[in-house]
Amino acid sequence: QVQLEESGGGLVQAGGSLRLSCAASGRVRSTYVMAWFRQAPGKEREFVAAFSWSGSTFYVDSVKGRFTISRDNAKNTVYLQMNKLKAADTAVYYCAATTRLGPYSSGSVYDYWGQGTQVTVSS
Repeated sequence: QVQLEESGGGLVQAGGSLRLSCAASGRVRSTYVMAWFRQAPGKEREFVAAFSWSGSTFYVDSVKGRFTISRDNAKNTVYLQMNKLKAADTAVYYCAATTRLGPYSSGSVYDYWGQGTQVTVSS
């Protein structure tokens, strides 16, 4: 079993920055793919970014050039640096992990999820 705990959410003005962290504990392996999803009120969960075991990164188009996913295997932690935030980025952000192959933008590929952290961007 793997436990994921997110932190770093909060309230920020449009144009500002936040860094989310996701600490993994339990039977963690470096071969896990780690990802961030988000869900805004009244909307479906949306893929944001993923960091594969090989170091490849993937982003949804709407955050490319603004968000950066990174990973510290020694700390079993994945980060999401969010810059130039927009009101449309307001959502609960979830960390997810999997060892399975598949389209990393699909939530069904992930076995483990955190509880989420709220990000609110005021315009």
